[in-house]
Amino acid sequence: MVYGRSVMWVVLVWAAFASLDPQPARADNWPNWRGPALDGVAAGQGYVSTWSPTDHVLWRVKLPGLGASTPAVWGDRVVVTCAIDGKDAAICFDRNGKEVWRRELGEVTPGKHKKATGCNSSPVTDGQHVWVYYKSGELAALNLADGAVVWKTNLQKQFGEDTLWWDLGTSPVLTSKAVVVAVMQTGPSYLAAFDRTTGSLLWKQDRMLDAPEEAAQSYSTPAVVAGDAAKGEPAEMLVVLGADHVTAHDAANGKEIWRVGGLNPTGHKYFRSIASPVVAGDFVIAPYARGETITAIRRGGTGDVTASHVAWVRTDLGADVPTPAVCDGRILVCTDKGKLECVDAATGKTLVKTELPKNRSAYSASPVIVDGRVIVTREDGESSVLALPSQLNPRAASGADDFKLLGQGVVDEMTVATPVCVDGRIFLRTHDSLWCLGEKE
Repeated sequence: MVYGRSVMWVVLVWAAFASLDPQPARADNWPNWRGPALDGVAAGQGYVSTWSPTDHVLWRVKLPGLGASTPAVWGDRVVVTCAIDGKDAAICFDRNGKEVWRRELGEVTPGKHKKATGCNSSPVTDGQHVWVYYKSGELAALNLADGAVVWKTNLQKQFGEDTLWWDLGTSPVLTSKAVVVAVMQTGPSYLAAFDRTTGSLLWKQDRMLDAPEEAAQSYSTPAVVAGDAAKGEPAEMLVVLGADHVTAHDAANGKEIWRVGGLNPTGHKYFRSIASPVVAGDFVIAPYARGETITAIRRGGTGDVTASHVAWVRTDLGADVPTPAVCDGRILVCTDKGKLECVDAATGKTLVKTELPKNRSAYSASPVIVDGRVIVTREDGESSVLALPSQLNPRAASGADDFKLLGQGVVDEMTVATPVCVDGRIFLRTHDSLWCLGEKE
């Protein structure tokens, strides 16, 4: 269920990976925390709408240490990061929950916040290697087959210490040639690109912007975008949100193409950003201001395009932590308090909305669209499964113009990672466990 420009992006990404990947590239893999097209949309059918600790659980594995990363899934491999005996680590399971390998790296840097850990960043894979990143600054490429270390480095030892007030949240992303990490903090802020197979530094681009105090700090993950030649864009771009700005960079060398400021017009000191930018066709969507605003930016242009390329701004809707999903020119926004809205990317107009039941727990996991439904998961481990209305689902029945609740799932464990949907199975990672949910054969 991936449409329009998202399909083109999948084709371009997998074509770039083909020469490196010994396994067949499939749209139903989940290679990074936002899915095969980086938009929160999953493939496949036959997913369950209800579950509990005893119902529709195919297997559950208790993890040896804390972590908050979303699993990466490719073929028969499911990889998560967590702490093991005071070390940054990664563990690989097969689709039946059997451990295939585990790899310990450097000393773990523990989390500060109650819902965070030293292993928040999600792994990313191309089917041959898997790249992992940690609060300690450790970045490593592992062999997906056996977990062998291909290369590793430490960004904090290379480029300067971590100055974030809280816990690292950004995840590494893959371009056609590099694995890229965004470091946005009070102090040295930059993008760094490493050769995917050798670990050599390909480029480093400073990103020092005029943002006050904590507003200079970002926990968001860049979006990788196939360029549009008609707009004068390079073949591949990185879109980065943080420090009161959205910037676009040439993925080949890191050079800034354009920027949009004004996301913090009053100079608020504490507007750190967590939710990541998403791309909906011709628009970059930027949630900001601790969940108080969403800004849509028209792609194209060079330099400071704040005055010319801001398409619309919503000041009555936002998401502080969950990153929106994108489907067929529509944006699905889940707020931290469970307000769900479908917004037209071109106009910013809300097409349909609903509110989930009130609860003291917030939403940190990002929404996932799959098989005509959306899954949203609360921090206490309760998920709501809702039918997509016709505004988001062309296959919906006539008159299906609301989010209908199909069912709920409960695991009763702290959950901030995004659910992963592959081949009719839901992989749900909590702080303590990895769950596999589905119909038993």
